[in-house]
Amino acid sequence: MSASANLEDVQSVDLMSELLRRLKCQSKPDKRLILVGPPGSGKGTQSPIVKDEYCLCHLATGDMLRAAVAAKTPLGIKAKETMEKGELVSDDLVVGIIDDALKKPSCEKGFILDGFPRTVAQAEKLDEMLSKRGVKVDKVLNFAIDDAILEERITGRWIHPSSGRSYHTKFAPPKAPGVDDVTGEPLIQRKDDTAAVLKSRLEAFHKQTEPVIDYYTKKGIVANLPAEKSPQEVTAEVKKALS
Repeated sequence: MSASANLEDVQSVDLMSELLRRLKCQSKPDKRLILVGPPGSGKGTQSPIVKDEYCLCHLATGDMLRAAVAAKTPLGIKAKETMEKGELVSDDLVVGIIDDALKKPSCEKGFILDGFPRTVAQAEKLDEMLSKRGVKVDKVLNFAIDDAILEERITGRWIHPSSGRSYHTKFAPPKAPGVDDVTGEPLIQRKDDTAAVLKSRLEAFHKQTEPVIDYYTKKGIVANLPAEKSPQEVTAEVKKALS
């Protein structure tokens, strides 16, 4: 990417930091990563750290689909027609949208794919598209965590609706059980945070992703991370896996 690309859009204060970022990024090795992990495994915490550390772009396929539809790109128009019929967007279409995104300057050093591929067929299509570009997936970071630990993490979460303050019965309990520290108002639990909902989400997750993990394990590129550890320890493990 030429140094002048898109720089006229950058404010002068930001210009310096953008140029420094590009200098720092030049020396970074290219990385193409996939993040896999159940809800609550800490994927969302680690993703921005990895993105900044290695100058990657973050590709969340759901957001990208919505953006393509809003921007009325040829693939976005196709996706909109499919969704309006109540059908699932095809794998080819999603991979096409990823392919489009990889043309952006921010993806020059590589990417983090989050929430895709979810099936072996999708993984094969992704590989095919990347090989046409002369690249491949370098690492699959698997945020491995015991379901029981996840259940404790998630079902212990309580929220004060009006302020958004969050508590955890074990890790960050309120001063008085069930009430907000500041206002004394009652705390609520999000519908998704109940044990029953979590159980069905985890079952679906394991059933869907285990074949994908196997697919990449056969290629020797899966790093299993101990996601039950503290965020700082997981970050250290991620860096180790990527070094």
